[in-house]
Amino acid sequence: MNENDGFLEILIYKHGEITITVQVVLTLVIVLIATHFILKFARIAVSKRLEEDGKNRFKTVFTFLKYFIFSIAIITSLDASGIHITALLAASTALFVGIGLGMQKLFQDIISGIFILVDKTVMVNDVIEIDKKIGKVTQVGLRTTKAVTHDEKILVIPNHKFLNEILYNWTQNDVRTRESINVGVAYGTDVDLVKALLFGIAVQDPAILNDPKPQIFFEDFGDSALKFRLYFYIGDSFHLPEVQSRLRYKVYKTFNENNISIPFPQREVHVYDSKIE
Repeated sequence: MNENDGFLEILIYKHGEITITVQVVLTLVIVLIATHFILKFARIAVSKRLEEDGKNRFKTVFTFLKYFIFSIAIITSLDASGIHITALLAASTALFVGIGLGMQKLFQDIISGIFILVDKTVMVNDVIEIDKKIGKVTQVGLRTTKAVTHDEKILVIPNHKFLNEILYNWTQNDVRTRESINVGVAYGTDVDLVKALLFGIAVQDPAILNDPKPQIFFEDFGDSALKFRLYFYIGDSFHLPEVQSRLRYKVYKTFNENNISIPFPQREVHVYDSKIE
């Protein structure tokens, strides 16, 4: 027994009030191993009761909780072994101040990420617009969220931006969205024909939903044209630019075939001679 006590009391490190022995190291190792298995069991038990989407959110939040719990376990085991954590903190005050300032944004992103995952502000496959950039979310992480743009470029967005700035989530309420294109026709054009042609173009496009049906609004009397707007619903707003471009091509071709003019802005300029004969 005395031999065991002697082994456990072998000194490994000593500085001021900080004394680390074999017993301290063994205690710390045992606590970390036990914590690891307890957390692993808890993660498996909770994950079994969640759906696939819920598992992904729980996994991300659990990663943060795991590090937090490990930190508490280390502090507690050191304190129980006679190493006062306050002495360690006092000896490293300048270091911790520097680290704290450097990691301020990091923790802000992590806390924001937890809020995002809990209240489902952003989810995978959502189409979002932030900082005038549009992308489809591919991954919601604890620190950053990744989205792919129309140009196949990856947006890496710090999570604090979702809480500090205005976010447009195009698909949070529903995967379908209401979109539109506008067109102007010359004065004197048969407006009923314009309406019929626009409706026919919309219902023939494979990306446009038939329910709700497309709608054509006669919006205004412009300076040079009668203004119409075609409203339609699509099921994948991420490909909206392609749909709008395809519709404009078709509108231009169909209007030409039916002798409907799309005017451009015109101005009359009158020049007066100010000279007096």
